[in-house]
Amino acid sequence: MYKADLKHPSSTLQQKLEALYGLNRGAALKLSFRPSYLNLLERFGNPHDHLPPTIHVAGTNGKGSTIAMMRAMLEAGGYKVHVYTSPHLHRFNERIVLAGQEIDDKALEELIDEVIALNGGADITFFEITTAMAFAAFKRTPADVLLLEVGLGGRMDCTNIIAKPYVSIINRISMDHTEFLGNTLSEIAQEKAGIIKYETPCVVGYQGGDSGKNTQNSPMDRIVEQAGDKNAPLYRAGNEWSCEENADQMIFTFKEEEMHLSRPNLVGAHQVRNAGTALAALKILQDTCPLKEDHIEQGLKNIVWPARLERIEKSQNLPSLPANWELWYDGGHNDSAGAALAEQIKRWDRECSMPTHLIVGMKDDKDPKAYLKDILPMLSTVSVTRVNDIGACVTAAKIEPLTKDHALQFLGEHANPADALKNIMNRYRGASARVIICGSLYLAEKL
Repeated sequence: MYKADLKHPSSTLQQKLEALYGLNRGAALKLSFRPSYLNLLERFGNPHDHLPPTIHVAGTNGKGSTIAMMRAMLEAGGYKVHVYTSPHLHRFNERIVLAGQEIDDKALEELIDEVIALNGGADITFFEITTAMAFAAFKRTPADVLLLEVGLGGRMDCTNIIAKPYVSIINRISMDHTEFLGNTLSEIAQEKAGIIKYETPCVVGYQGGDSGKNTQNSPMDRIVEQAGDKNAPLYRAGNEWSCEENADQMIFTFKEEEMHLSRPNLVGAHQVRNAGTALAALKILQDTCPLKEDHIEQGLKNIVWPARLERIEKSQNLPSLPANWELWYDGGHNDSAGAALAEQIKRWDRECSMPTHLIVGMKDDKDPKAYLKDILPMLSTVSVTRVNDIGACVTAAKIEPLTKDHALQFLGEHANPADALKNIMNRYRGASARVIICGSLYLAEKL
């Protein structure tokens, strides 16, 4: 949680969000269901026990994209969808979507006033109190389904207070938040798999090279173990379902059924895999929210999920690009996100080769070496930008040594993405080029 999360176009709402943040009086973050959170839920009437059919989504990568895909397809089918995601890009309202609409400022302000009164000044984290708010809003507004994103981990995440989701999803597991979740993929998977509930179906997204296999101490091994303990049916990528590219289409297979569908309206081969995860979950939800193939097709074309390999065409904060230049933004920041970005750069180079310039900004708790490992061999230059209002950032001292192994030109550290982009444009005039700004979702406000 950073100051950037508290910014809001409404000064009144910004002050109220700051008041929520101030209720946590410096206690270290611990994954647990703390008494203050449980007491607040009880004062709200335990809204988490009165939710529409819920799809609960965990994983290190692809949670938001998978939720955006499910939402688009369900809404194409005429269903009213609640959504809870974090963090937001521009304003807090994005986190709470009520029956297809972001919570409006008036309703959010009233909800904050109510939750502050109910909390009674107790020590509570920002995510605890805002999750309780979201559950209350979801209970009070009718909807057909709730898409619920885990905040951190799974087992002891605030959202895991729900007793019985309709479907659980565990998407790609990577190394992230190791200070809370563990230092190996197996340990992290153990935490993520904590969302699996007794006899509740669980969809497992692609987990890398051994996606559908059990290997000793692999993420899949831990997931299979937890599912077995809870008698939960598993639907694993590469086993019970698959989704593969086929020219400009994709082929989704669920058990013995095969569907030829359009690719999702999001860039990257990894988004085809995320689409498969979304489709598998919606197949399980079919008895409650049936979808026709044309609803699925319409939804795949209508997906909106900013900051994930997003083409930036216009910006108030960045200089205009020369002709034949491209500008892209991706908020990923771990090893799997880096691998997905590298995979897309390779694809771009096959289709239309041009120099690629990277502007990277990351929080200091991230691992730039792991993130950049697959990307660096395909670049022409690397620049570093600061990420504002999040505390310590990765500096040039950590990035520049990584570029030397690949004989890349390092273009220094800059206060913001605009300065870094101006520097690239001044150095490389005339020829076409591709610029990618990446490494943190908190860069979005500067684009």
